Amino acid sequence: MSLAQVHYTSAAPGAEGSEGAAGRFTSVGPGVSGALLAEIEPLVRYELPGGVPDRPSDSELRSLPQAFGYAVLSDGSRLVARSAPVRDTGGGSDSGPGSGPGSRQGVRFHAHAVHLPPGVPLPGDRLPVEAWRSPLWVSTTPAGAIPDPLTLPPGPAAVSEGLDDFAVSRGPWLAAVLADLRRASEAEAAAGRPVVLVERQCADVARWLGLASVALPRESAERLTFTTYTRRPGSSASRVVGVGPEDAAAARAAGLRVHECAGPAPVAGADDDVWATTAARIWRSRSPELFGEARELPGEPFAAGPLAVTALCAGIALGPDGRAAAAGWAADRPYALDAKRTGQLVEALTSPGIDDRTGPEFDAAGRLFGALEGRSPASVTAPLAAMLVTEAVRGGNGSLELPRRDAFAGPEGAEVAGRLGPEILTELADTAGSRSVARTVQLLRVARLLGVDGTDLLPGVVDRLAPALLAEAAAEETEREGPESAPAPAFAPALLELLDEQFEVRTALLGALDRIAPQDPGAVARFLERVTLPFTGTQALPHLRMCAEVPGAMATLGGDRAAVWHRVLRAAGLSPFAEPLVLRTAVGLVWEDRAPTVEEARLLLDAATSDSHRAAGTWARLVDAALSASAAGTDEAAGLAHDLLRGYPAEIGGRERAGLLLLDLVRELRTGAPDPGWAERVRTLCARAEPVEPALRERAYAALVERLLAPDRPGAELYDFVHGDDPDLIAAYDRAARTEAVRTRLRTQPAYAADCFTVWTAHPHAGRTWPPVAAALLDEVLRPAVRAMSAEDVAEVEATVGRTGSSGRADAFRAWNRVSTLGRLGRRIAGRVRRG
Repeated sequence: MSLAQVHYTSAAPGAEGSEGAAGRFTSVGPGVSGALLAEIEPLVRYELPGGVPDRPSDSELRSLPQAFGYAVLSDGSRLVARSAPVRDTGGGSDSGPGSGPGSRQGVRFHAHAVHLPPGVPLPGDRLPVEAWRSPLWVSTTPAGAIPDPLTLPPGPAAVSEGLDDFAVSRGPWLAAVLADLRRASEAEAAAGRPVVLVERQCADVARWLGLASVALPRESAERLTFTTYTRRPGSSASRVVGVGPEDAAAARAAGLRVHECAGPAPVAGADDDVWATTAARIWRSRSPELFGEARELPGEPFAAGPLAVTALCAGIALGPDGRAAAAGWAADRPYALDAKRTGQLVEALTSPGIDDRTGPEFDAAGRLFGALEGRSPASVTAPLAAMLVTEAVRGGNGSLELPRRDAFAGPEGAEVAGRLGPEILTELADTAGSRSVARTVQLLRVARLLGVDGTDLLPGVVDRLAPALLAEAAAEETEREGPESAPAPAFAPALLELLDEQFEVRTALLGALDRIAPQDPGAVARFLERVTLPFTGTQALPHLRMCAEVPGAMATLGGDRAAVWHRVLRAAGLSPFAEPLVLRTAVGLVWEDRAPTVEEARLLLDAATSDSHRAAGTWARLVDAALSASAAGTDEAAGLAHDLLRGYPAEIGGRERAGLLLLDLVRELRTGAPDPGWAERVRTLCARAEPVEPALRERAYAALVERLLAPDRPGAELYDFVHGDDPDLIAAYDRAARTEAVRTRLRTQPAYAADCFTVWTAHPHAGRTWPPVAAALLDEVLRPAVRAMSAEDVAEVEATVGRTGSSGRADAFRAWNRVSTLGRLGRRIAGRVRRG
């Protein structure tokens, strides 16, 4: 069918109605309404570039840019148009002297457009950009029949001619521009801002669009509206616009995505659009036919996998992202390629000349091997298997999915084993370097795959691997801020596969973990909560079984730690008498971060002999229990201290021994007959126990002064105490003497009051601390007590002072008491006078 055409020319200056108008339509084909003309006019307007002379020469005129564009109108119809500058001849319907908006002295423009109704394709079902080379575009309004300008000669699409050379010349920009053109062609990009291509020649903008039309699916290319030249890219409704170098800065200032292809090559950077980088490599390899082949493979329109597979099978080298995309796509669809292309893909992926493989690429190759194994011949999969194990050994990639052992049964496996075996054994034997758990596990697994015998090295390898497991798991746990949020360590899957594959490694490693568990059972228990090791076989492994039992026991029995301890100990399957170290493991699991209470410590002490606790080292936890409980003031702590000193005389030393001796002295002061020199022993033991708990010091001081306040204390002890002039001890004595218990005894027991009077007046010159304290006690404690006594009790106090001291002491009491009596009498007389 014949398509309606529209011609538009810039207005001649001086013409009627030309003031402020850009031009006028000189010919309008049938079916183009006035409303559509209003939409078409801004699309076909043309603005000359800067620096054009008033009267350009023919060559200068030919060099001016032409605006070739494709637009979608509001009614769904489309417009293909070309606006070109023409010389003003001064006559005819298209011409006139001078210039107006969009024209200059001697130059005007003519627009030729073709209107495509909705649903009507271009002649020959061509793409819009293919019409830019048509020889039928005209620069004047035809007088007679108007030929169809979109008619092109038969044969290959004209747009493909010369694009290979252009793609090679634009290599530095190719991937980035194709990525943006792809995004611009998406349906949801219609309302987005245009992509700006800066070229010196507007024909090169058309060539860019030609590159995109070949690489993109047909429906995407048809959505790509464009204009090859404009001076105002910010106001353009097209998805792609071309501008000259003079307008590049304005486009960037407008916040548009600008590709300045007319300037210096951009600095190469990372491009995460794998489809675009692969498409760019195909264009640079002058193989545009591969785009059609890739579209025949299953996958999303812009998935990188089909394009990458097609390129690799054609011998085009890709980067690591492209190779990973190809391997991943083929792993998901191993049935999509025939045997020939599968072999070509594997050969390309395993080429020995590649030296930039990445972890994701190896992971994708591993998945591809798993998909092809058993489906393709061993001759096809063997290169993949060899590449994977070589990377596992030399590249240190611990996350690789390794092939099965039978992949190396043939001569290819023997060759790989001969090449990698010595390297594996050398690294496993190295004790100087720090090797991660994942690395050790990977080496052991590869050694088994290749049949490399490392039996002699296994004990040393396992002895280093066991503590590394705990250390790395704890480090991951710390980074994740606590065990509640910590999943299994990263190395766990590979470790469990190793233990499942190799019985001898499992036996040796579990034995090593069992041996180190008593040193840090809490760490082993936390590790077993995150990694379920297979130790349900015939190995004894008492410590590992205890570590595995404790979480369930804690959850079931709650805060009853004694019950938890019994249950954990039973899980060992061994008696502490036969294997004392189970005591250490059980105690470490139940009381890891705290000391046992005195009752719990007594339970532990009675559960095994002193020799068992001595061998297990758990006697130290019992010492901690005694010293920690001393702050609570329990008498059981002192009794436990006495038993520990007797049971472990050679083991307990230093400040712990001094602290226990202090507790034992407290017990003797309160219940027995301690050796002489009480005050000095308290002072000495406190000094040796530094830093001593304040509560323990107070308990010792309190026990000492309580005994010194008793009437049956030895006089020598009191003398040593008073003349020791220790401010802290004397202050403790003063506090104890002022308690209500002592005051009550003073009021109710005349003999005790007499004894205190004798003591508090017996050493008036004993240092500087005691005299003022004794005087204060006489006046503030004893005097109120004596005042409250009956006359008979006061007389008994006086008589007792005389019997236990001397007549002079009795006289002193009478004098001291008389002062008190006179004071009371004076106060009574004064009261009567006031009342009278």
